[in-house]
Amino acid sequence: MCGIVGYIGPKQAAPLLLEALEKLEYRGYDSAGLAILGGNGLSVCKAKGRLSVLFDWTEGGATMPGTAGIGHTRWATHGEPSDVNSHPHLSHSGRVAVVHNGIVENYAELREFLTEHGYEFQSDTDTEIVAQLVDFYYHGDPVKAVRDAESLLSGSYALGIAFAAHPDLLIAVRKDSPLILGLGEGENFIASDIPALLKHTREIVRLDERELAVLTRAGVSVYDRFGDPVEKAPEHIAWDVSAAEKGGYAHFMLKEIMEQPTAIRNTISPRIKDGEIDLGLVHITEEVIRAIDKINIVACGSASYVGMTSQYMLSKMLHVPVTVELASEFRYSDPVVDEKTLTIVISQSGETLDTLFALREAKRRGAHIISVVNVVGSAIANESEDVLYTWAGPEIAVATTKAYSTQLAVMYLIALHFARLRGTLSDAALSEAVAALEALPALVEEMLGKREQMQYLASLFFNLRDIFFIGRNIDYALCLEGSLKLKEISYIHSEAYAAGELKHGTISLIEPGTLVIALCTHAPLREKMVSNIREVKARGAVVIAFTDENDASVPAVADHVIALPSCAPLVLPSMPLIPLQLFAYYVALLKGCDIDKPRNLAKSVTVE
Repeated sequence: MCGIVGYIGPKQAAPLLLEALEKLEYRGYDSAGLAILGGNGLSVCKAKGRLSVLFDWTEGGATMPGTAGIGHTRWATHGEPSDVNSHPHLSHSGRVAVVHNGIVENYAELREFLTEHGYEFQSDTDTEIVAQLVDFYYHGDPVKAVRDAESLLSGSYALGIAFAAHPDLLIAVRKDSPLILGLGEGENFIASDIPALLKHTREIVRLDERELAVLTRAGVSVYDRFGDPVEKAPEHIAWDVSAAEKGGYAHFMLKEIMEQPTAIRNTISPRIKDGEIDLGLVHITEEVIRAIDKINIVACGSASYVGMTSQYMLSKMLHVPVTVELASEFRYSDPVVDEKTLTIVISQSGETLDTLFALREAKRRGAHIISVVNVVGSAIANESEDVLYTWAGPEIAVATTKAYSTQLAVMYLIALHFARLRGTLSDAALSEAVAALEALPALVEEMLGKREQMQYLASLFFNLRDIFFIGRNIDYALCLEGSLKLKEISYIHSEAYAAGELKHGTISLIEPGTLVIALCTHAPLREKMVSNIREVKARGAVVIAFTDENDASVPAVADHVIALPSCAPLVLPSMPLIPLQLFAYYVALLKGCDIDKPRNLAKSVTVE
């Protein structure tokens, strides 16, 4: 939930670290700070608020000379946002500085231990414990001090550590939280994510669990938890730098909405060969797929709504029970999974901690694991039997758009591949569905043509206090995502309900002028949705409805209609997503919200 950067080399570190932190501000923006190794040891500057505050205080880094250092942008977990609670944290001796992503679960116990040994604490954070603990164990050997301290930590952590007495090195270590190393010529880097490094290097190394790295100007050495050296082959990042820039758009979110046709094409096209789907699975063989008697999908947030949408599709197409469970609840619910269960794990970053722990629980109980992630080499990808990458490219805005769309596209692919192997769809039906999937990018491009209509509707309703979404069957799952998009970036209270539940209490919230967004794409239940629209209209609601362009029943009762192109049922769930994203974007824009960095949220959730 926080961004970490580190640099050691010939250049001035502070300006470089500030620039790198700017690329990671989507990971946290409650506060930011730097610790620089200079002629006078460690100098620290940190400030509550956006990175711009720190930039101004340090005059762009000019007031903090030195060619090595660590930096941090924070999303608060322990202790409110403040200058004192900001990272980096110094040990009380001033010998050790630490930046941290994750949560130290036994911090209270460790704080008591250190207090008994004379250590005084300045902040309310769990991270200060780490700085003090490393200091406690430091007797001249920085690597041993970090290993001794790290062995006592419970929870998750990615750590960047600097020592005042060792200006020629930085140390990085991780468990359950992501951390990568950037390899340069005479300079090396630490970062939480790739965008921070792209300007400086395209050669990276991903640290695995409990690995520790020592960075000097000359090179990087990596050691496993036992202290043995580990050979790490560098990974080349082929992204165009512009993929992580706004490219002329006002916000990353709008750019990423507009990139969806390309992103979906990149996801689908390589996996369709001569009219047949080839997922390239290695361990989830045809034999395994035929033997599966249950599928459970685990995910968090928007990814869980991809799962809910897929649940309808998979159960109908494969004739097996499909459940969707929140990853944060899964491992505490004594899940019923075994060797005949397929667990599909969905995560944009591949580092979502709740989801990673759910994966491990399912694996421990014998389930087969396929993960759907965007980040190559991420923890979830590495711990899965097979992984299907979405290849969406970097997604910077906190509110997901193209990651959601590409995850859904992968689920379409899984459904059709499994249906072919299990023999639950005819050859003709499969061919028709594959053709529909190949046509999906063009259909999404068509939906982007609704941009002006959604901007107009946003201008009518951006000042509302409450907005409700209703739908049935797969439309209800889509409502959940539409509602989430709106509330997370516009701060309007928004709720999604199964339309059939209106009469069981929800309709009491409808009053004159209330906006209800009704999804009516599922043809078998469209007549019932018309009745539900009439029910809310009778209580004074204003209705925006989404329906097929050839339907006449819904336009007869709704106030505003978004006409969706007629298409195969398989890809229909992708159609309303784009206008719903655009509506949320323009509502937030008109309200003056910080669209790419909504309050209290961060992009990569690496804490429970």
